[in-house]
This record gives sequence, structure tokens and C-alpha cells, in this order.
Amino acid sequence: MHRLFNTPHLALALALAAAAAALPAPAFAHGVIGKRFFPATIATDDPFVSDELSLPTISSTRTNASGDEPASRETSVSGEFSKRITPNLGLSIGLEHQRSKPAGQPAVHGFGNTELGVKYQIYQNEQREALVSLGMEWEVGGTGSRSIGAERFSTFTPAVFFGKGFGDAASPMLKPLALTGSLGVAIPRRSSTTSTDTDPDTGALVTNVERNPHVLQLGFAVEYSLPYLQSFVKDVGLSEPFSRMIPLVEVSLKRPLDRVADKRTTGTINPGVLWAGNKVQVGLEAVIPINRQSGHGVGVQAQLHFFLDDIFPHSIGQPLMASR
Repeated sequence: MHRLFNTPHLALALALAAAAAALPAPAFAHGVIGKRFFPATIATDDPFVSDELSLPTISSTRTNASGDEPASRETSVSGEFSKRITPNLGLSIGLEHQRSKPAGQPAVHGFGNTELGVKYQIYQNEQREALVSLGMEWEVGGTGSRSIGAERFSTFTPAVFFGKGFGDAASPMLKPLALTGSLGVAIPRRSSTTSTDTDPDTGALVTNVERNPHVLQLGFAVEYSLPYLQSFVKDVGLSEPFSRMIPLVEVSLKRPLDRVADKRTTGTINPGVLWAGNKVQVGLEAVIPINRQSGHGVGVQAQLHFFLDDIFPHSIGQPLMASR
């Protein structure tokens, strides 16, 4: 833990957080349904269609040794740009640079496959603070580096996204709560991948077949909005920067559905806090594996997020086409 929380990446994230906390924080425009502001979450995708930029998102985690593979430290720096085509339809593109440092071996690094996405808002209810969207993510096979194991085949993930604020709850102290999340199935373009290696003892060629399962993906975030508490429930006297904070816990889970013998669920629990202003948001979360198959030890992730629709409301922050 001590070494982890003294990494240069985390120092950068904390510096970004301090800079963002010094910015003025007028009323939210981005991600609002009724009275509810839904922040952009780090580990799971929020349900909004919007003009936004996440840059950088920094993550550092550890993985266990498995078979002939040693334990390693995985570090990634990624960015994602989202653009509205219409007020309810948006596209996104994401890139991630990964660095893997296996124990006792040189580090390897490279870009992962490019990720493209489309999302369409199909339902919103301001009184209920509710929103539902449908989307599709395309991991473009062959666009990433072989050195980090980027797949040569594409994977498509149709998903439903949702958000619900509890401003209609009977208890005043429950009103700041909100739930966002997504549910999807990753569908690989190939059912299996065949590779050929050389046996180090005999020199003979060995053919390996790796099955590529369909994978159920579930992610959700439970949030408690201190800005909502202050503005619409009770002014408890919080000052900056605490009055702009949203404590939350994110959960990200994956489970193979077929083609493999091991169908155990893997994933992480990510407690943390977001600081959200009108034009920028900063987030910091721990990354806690749910079991040994998911990783080892506690990792960390941080994100600097820009609300382009609030920064440039009369230019690139507008939808390309107005709704009819």
C-alpha cells in the first residue's frame, strides 16, 4: 500500500484534483435529469449521451501468477472522447496505453485495441430522475499491439445503460442517493483462437487453441450526492471542496457464459469520491479485486474529465444535428 500511494501517476492525479478544486463551481448543466446531476463514473459507463473528454484516466493494479505466467503490475493511461450527433444519439472513441511489468522480467508496453461506441437515450423522466439508454461498443480487433496481448479479432458488446436518482424517496436522507449502471454481453468475432508455439524441450511445434466465450458484463455505481443534499434536502454547512463531492462505490463484474470450463465471476469493487464542477470533474478510486482470479492487492485509479458541452456550449459542445 505504501509504495502504491507514492507512485508518480497518483501524484499527478492528486495535483489535478487540487487544481480542479480551485475552479469556480456554478450550477451543473451536464448530466442533469430534473434536480439530479449524474457524474461521469470511472469504472462503469454512465447512461448519458454528451460531449465530453476523459483525459487522462490512470489505473495501476496487480495480477496474480497463473500457470507459467508470473505475477505482474499492470498500469494503463487512457482517454475517451464522446460526441453527440443528435441530442439523444452519441458516438465515442477510446484509446488505452498499457504497461505490464512481470515479476523478474522486463516491462512490455503498447496500445490496446481501439474502442468505438454508440449510445442512444430512449427514456428519461425528470420527475423520477430516471434515464435509460441503449448502446453498442466495438473493440476493433487488430488495432492494438501484440506485445500486450491485444486480440486480433473484434468484440461487440450491446448493452443497456440506466440511471435513477432517489429524490422521490420518503426519507430525506435517502434523497441524495442515486444508482447508475450497465448490463451487456461481449460477443467475440471468433469462437476460438489458434496459435503455434515451439516446445522448449523437444523443439516440436505445438498447436494451442484458446476458446473465446461470450461474457456477461455488469457494472453499477451507488452514489451519495453532497451537492444534492446541500441544495435540495438540508444545508448541513459543507464548504468547498466538500460541498461539490460525490462519494460512491462502483462495482464492475464479468462472467463467461460458455466455451470455457472456468465460468467464475471476476471483477472489482471501487470505492472513491468524485469532485464535480460545471466544466471539469476529478475522480479517485481504490480498485479492490473480488477474488484471487480478479487480481492481488489494492490498486488505484484516477480520472480528469472535461464537460465539453459546458466548456464550449456554442461550438463543439453542441449536437451536430438538432432533434426534429
